[in-house]
Amino acid sequence: MKRAANLGLVVGLVILAAGCQRLSGGPNYAAPLPATPTTPVNSGALQPLDPAVPGTETATAGLDGTTPTTDGAVAAVTPPSNAQQVGRTDLLGGWKLASGADNCMAFMTLTTWSGGYRANTRGCATPVLTGISAWDLNGNQVVLKDGSGQTVAQLYSSQSGRFDGQTATGVPVSLYR
Repeated sequence: MKRAANLGLVVGLVILAAGCQRLSGGPNYAAPLPATPTTPVNSGALQPLDPAVPGTETATAGLDGTTPTTDGAVAAVTPPSNAQQVGRTDLLGGWKLASGADNCMAFMTLTTWSGGYRANTRGCATPVLTGISAWDLNGNQVVLKDGSGQTVAQLYSSQSGRFDGQTATGVPVSLYR
């Protein structure tokens, strides 16, 4: 009898505690985070590139590790003499990205993406760096690409934890930790 009374008391206390929690407004959840603003997508018709207009001839950067010149020809990028060998895992994680007056962050993963592996940037002001969506290795050259697979920048490892090169528009660019 005493055992049944104790069991009844414990069950009663559990029910009472559950009821109190339910009547107090439910579980205490954290407030949801605000939505992150996104850049609107230009869904209108795009104008064709005109090599006579400065800045538009570089949008045709090739996927073969070449950089276009202002006259529309393609110039090969030669590696610097101190270029170090690099593996895929050497690039994983967060990096500081600097090009011109722009200083932001780049993040690289091994998730496959069109023409390479997934990458993204945060805090970049220039559209060229904001558009980075992928990265790949071409020998010891690191190639950063946009969402359509076009080359955005080409870099070489000059020392451990640092990659230097240029964007498809010819602006110097560096990745470093």
